[in-house]
Amino acid sequence: MTSANLQIRTICCIGAGYVGGPTMAVIADRCPEIQVNVVDLNLERVNAWNSEDLSKLPVYEPGLDEVVQRTRGRNLYFSSEIEIEIAKADMVFISVNTPTKTKGLGSGQASDLRWVEACARQVAQFARGHTIVVEKSTLPVRTAAAIQTILRAADQQIGTQGESRTFEILSNPEFLSEGTAIRDLEFPDRVLIGGESSEAIEALTSIYSKWVPLSKILKTNLWSSELSKLSANAFLAQRISSINAVAALCEVTGGDVREVSKAIGSDSRIGPKFLNSGPGFGGSCFQKDILNLVYLCRHFGLPEVAEYWEKVVSLNTWQQHRIARLVVEKLFGTVTGKRLAILGFSFKANTNDTRESPAIRITKDLLEEGAQLAIFDPKVTSHQIGKDLALSASSPPDDRNNSSQAALKGEGTWWSSTSVENALTGTDAVLILTEWEQFHDLNWARLGTKMRKPAWVFDTRAIVDPEIIKSAGLKLWQVGNGAE
Repeated sequence: MTSANLQIRTICCIGAGYVGGPTMAVIADRCPEIQVNVVDLNLERVNAWNSEDLSKLPVYEPGLDEVVQRTRGRNLYFSSEIEIEIAKADMVFISVNTPTKTKGLGSGQASDLRWVEACARQVAQFARGHTIVVEKSTLPVRTAAAIQTILRAADQQIGTQGESRTFEILSNPEFLSEGTAIRDLEFPDRVLIGGESSEAIEALTSIYSKWVPLSKILKTNLWSSELSKLSANAFLAQRISSINAVAALCEVTGGDVREVSKAIGSDSRIGPKFLNSGPGFGGSCFQKDILNLVYLCRHFGLPEVAEYWEKVVSLNTWQQHRIARLVVEKLFGTVTGKRLAILGFSFKANTNDTRESPAIRITKDLLEEGAQLAIFDPKVTSHQIGKDLALSASSPPDDRNNSSQAALKGEGTWWSSTSVENALTGTDAVLILTEWEQFHDLNWARLGTKMRKPAWVFDTRAIVDPEIIKSAGLKLWQVGNGAE
């Protein structure tokens, strides 16, 4: 079979989430001659992608609404017709969730691959003719072997329309940073394609080459491609844990982690990226991928390597618990019944994704201590916050002197605020947990008058000006700053 036989006219992507939706939208935008069909079992999600109101798209990414507006209905479609779209496709992307297993073999570390296997079986059952299957989900190394086994069991079998069927599998991991996903897709550092068939690799290359220079399209074998994604996330997470460890040391020695980061990042061997201290890493990939790497290392008899990567995760967890403990200590050793404001709940700015957000663990710790929390995030819904905290929202107290019954009992509660000012009114402290742009230049002189003195600002992102906070009559703790 030659590359001419593998011309891609129709793509089906199984999974309309944070990776599948934006990736397919950009492919449709840059390849108008290809029909792109994104399918998902979640009808609510599909309907959101098809909403006329682009502000209701299930994924928030700057620029995504514009790409969807250009392509939807032209050559980009969202539906739940999985079987039909698989049958029509020349190429099928698997872009479904691969969470960490919560029970059974490998619980707490190994990836749960049930949905990937289900997708492989659907492709094996409904595909027609020759189909290229592309792993887009983040998968543990050698997952392709399981998919190959399933597909090859159907290879050369006669399909429902009487035609012979063949399959090729490729690994094409995503390297997106949420909040800049559209930019990362349109101007990627690299595109990685792993596979055994040079013809299949060239077919996928021909798609990306419509807008990505060939010099940035890397070609490897399947196993190197799968492992590269896990390794990239592990290295990025390791840098975050490393700088947070340095930040903790700065706080007790009088150093300033921003000055240290600048000095470190000036070394061309290290570089400046991912050297900002904060409340730790979050998102759907870093912790999951490192834990999967830990599991694989132990499975293949490398316990020392497993312990190394496991420490990256444990230090990240420690940083979040440390921040919550520090808040309690600064507020006279207790936050029971005290009102605190939480600014930001997504795991980073410019996304509505809360998966593994540092805010979840910090907020839960404060709720456990009996705090009353007013939470504001410009993109995260109250429903999502309640889901992440496993605790329904309460009604806010009428005013600062009207304590709720839960507060009097020492029970932690939370409610969603409609603005920063509303969140800070009557509070003893405010925690900045996400670096949203609107939090960078707040009017602290005015906001400070809304808080109960002595009031604290806990800046876990180091985005406020210390002098402005002090002039507003507020006390400040800033991550990695031991100047006081």
